[in-house]
Amino acid sequence: MTITEKILARASYKPKVVPGDVVFTRIDKVMMHDVSGPGVIKVFNEWEKKGKRFERIWDPDRVWVTEDHFVPAADIVSSQNIIALSNWTKRYGIKRHYKYGLGQYGICHTLSHEEALVLPGEVYVGGDSHTNTTGALGAFSAGLGHTDIAYVLMNGKIWFKVPETMMFNLMGTKPDYIMAKDIILKIIGDVGTDGANYKTMQFSGETIKQLGMDERLTLTNMTTEAGAKNGIIEPDIITDAYLRKRTNTPYFPVIGDPDARFSEVYTYEIDKLEPTVAKPFSPGNVSAVRELQGTEIDKAYIGSCTGAKLQDLRLAAKLLKGKKVKIRTEVLPAAQSIYIEAIREGIVNTFLDAGAVVGPPTCGACCGAHMGVLGKSEICVSTTNRNFPGRMGHVESQTYLASPIVVAASALTGKITDPRDLVN
Repeated sequence: MTITEKILARASYKPKVVPGDVVFTRIDKVMMHDVSGPGVIKVFNEWEKKGKRFERIWDPDRVWVTEDHFVPAADIVSSQNIIALSNWTKRYGIKRHYKYGLGQYGICHTLSHEEALVLPGEVYVGGDSHTNTTGALGAFSAGLGHTDIAYVLMNGKIWFKVPETMMFNLMGTKPDYIMAKDIILKIIGDVGTDGANYKTMQFSGETIKQLGMDERLTLTNMTTEAGAKNGIIEPDIITDAYLRKRTNTPYFPVIGDPDARFSEVYTYEIDKLEPTVAKPFSPGNVSAVRELQGTEIDKAYIGSCTGAKLQDLRLAAKLLKGKKVKIRTEVLPAAQSIYIEAIREGIVNTFLDAGAVVGPPTCGACCGAHMGVLGKSEICVSTTNRNFPGRMGHVESQTYLASPIVVAASALTGKITDPRDLVN
């Protein structure tokens, strides 16, 4: 069995599963945020109207909540949603509520690993499509809708169809000018935005062994953009070292069998990869950066669960150090703990000295809600994961998806720029 099949088999108390099996699976961890949480609360309210009164949920200690999409509160509705979420977590005794303006908080798909809330071998579900991110730790991680999350909160289990697994072997030594964002954009461009529908995308190979956890998380995050049910990487010594800095909780990693079967196998020679961008209006509409060299832009954005982890900020700052940006540049670290470390390392000062604005952790600009919404006809190069029409603001704005170092290089020139052309 593959790692995904073994995790689902263990969680459904079966000796073996195969793709296509439907299994009723116990859940280890559940996540909600300030957008999905109110939707789940609405489901609870509808159930109560039908006479189903709930005094408790399945296991408050396995549930965690963060405020990330509309903080700082963008409007009155956002404020009311946060109040409703706070009242609900108090009612059901949920202690892990990461509140904006009260210590550690941040983007849900960052807290999941930054706080070691999810561990290898676990089944983790969240009320957000990019829950796939945490598969980089060797967990089965998948997004669910409001009703399914509500069901899990009451019963601690949910059904899954066991997905087929696509294997992506990444070979060679990664050049310094290439990041995981370039790799996953290239893959999505090849397989398409529906090429992995309800499948697992698993990453392996010698390149993976060289990648730190922050880079691995970018790969699994954007499996969502290929339609995958989940993305996953088998845990190893890098995984263990990362987690041991954050928790002493024991965990039980799962490794796939040597004779595991895959629906497709792809091999990429990463040392031959070019810096890559996704053009409007699809993550699959990819191009080498140099093919777009000179495309003028209005804004550079370094943020989101995909592009504002600590390593992302370090590499972007390294390129910006001692230079000045030529366009509006915004940097939003993905969690408060990352923000604090970036201050300690002098990274934030580097961004400020370059002329960029550094703001609080939030999903606001990524989803076109607040904290930097694009206007009509504006063009942005961004470290985010989606570039559909209207994703970051006006429906006639345009977003190019790129790695943090491509975004930083472009900020310095005011045009889409290959970082090699600045370094050299």
